[in-house]
Amino acid sequence: MPRTAWAKIALCLAFMAPGVVFRLTGFAPHPVVDLFIFGGAVVAASFLLAWAAEAAQLDISGPLAIAILALIAVLPEYAVDLYYAFRSGYDPSYEQFAAANMLGSNRLLLGFGWPLVVFVAIIVAVRAIRAGRSRTGDARIQGRSAFLQLDTGVRMEIGFLVLLALVAFLIPILGIIPMWFGVLLILVFVVYLWRAGQAEQGEHEELVGMAANIGNLPQRRRRITVIALFVIAAAVILASAEPFATALVDSGSTLGIDSFFLVQWLAPLSSEAPEFIVAILFALRGNGAAAIGTLIASKVNQWSLLVGSLPIAHALGGGGFDVVLDARQTEEFVLTASQTLMGVAIIIGLRFHRWAAIALIALFAVQFAVTGTTGRYVLSAAHLLIALVVFWIQRRHIVPTLAAPFRRPTQHQVLEEPLPVQ
Repeated sequence: MPRTAWAKIALCLAFMAPGVVFRLTGFAPHPVVDLFIFGGAVVAASFLLAWAAEAAQLDISGPLAIAILALIAVLPEYAVDLYYAFRSGYDPSYEQFAAANMLGSNRLLLGFGWPLVVFVAIIVAVRAIRAGRSRTGDARIQGRSAFLQLDTGVRMEIGFLVLLALVAFLIPILGIIPMWFGVLLILVFVVYLWRAGQAEQGEHEELVGMAANIGNLPQRRRRITVIALFVIAAAVILASAEPFATALVDSGSTLGIDSFFLVQWLAPLSSEAPEFIVAILFALRGNGAAAIGTLIASKVNQWSLLVGSLPIAHALGGGGFDVVLDARQTEEFVLTASQTLMGVAIIIGLRFHRWAAIALIALFAVQFAVTGTTGRYVLSAAHLLIALVVFWIQRRHIVPTLAAPFRRPTQHQVLEEPLPVQ
């Protein structure tokens, strides 16, 4: 492995070290200092997890491995969110934060991550055309229209996401996340993994960046490196989750910033950064469809396993069997579910158009200017209206998509259509 690769790992370890020292010694000088120290440790550990999880695909396959890798890859987000849910069981002041991290991360993935991948993929395709290359990746340019062609195999994930988005509206209607509902969502996640494990095994996606450096190691050294990175990163994340989550809340009070806002957006930025970087690297190599597929799978994971785990963590913390939502969390669930439904409507035809990416990122930006209850519900209504219109336009794809989770998945292949490239 190149020295530069080892240098990157060493840099991550350097960022993680202060957090480990603070945790072991109990040193906590100031909430803002704690936020940067433990936040830096979580971000650095997240990069190690992302690199190791990608490289591990060369050695591990099958449903059980998929489950293990899925849990490890989202460990930073789970550690923070489940800590809030656990603490809300004995500290009522933390009930408002139980789902905040998940809601922010969910909207960040769709509103910013999805469009970013589309923009990068289209730019790569345009540059390839101008350079006279025949290979433009999976982005298509047709006159003034530009879009990213998705894999046929991702239809199963989209089908699960449609169903989960519809079911998610039950949460604000009930005003709680009941234990029975959480168990149901976890079972949905198990079914999703089982169906994904039945997919025909194709060739592994080409590794990029640090994952490629690790993957190029001899098999024994690669496996030792991957396991070591998993163990170190997981230990640091688990050790840093509680002080990081507490520092987020305390920093809001200290700086006069809404603590809910910090929990909702700063924590997801920390945990999702490596995933975004990996997705962009795929798009830069003309494989935007694989990047979008990864981000879609993350949303399925969040809406099923993560949300389903919240009432369990709450109960283990000494609370009841239901996570009770306040008015703010109810509004946020409606907004997040409506955005998800709009997102799947846009991609249900397996084409992610440039105009749709612009609309997604614009509506994502608008929400930061919307601070009141009325504004959030109006924005949610806009999401649903757009979703209904697009679903009607794409109505021939609805039944195949809804049926996809119940059919045997096929190998992920990009639809190749004879489109004139200009």
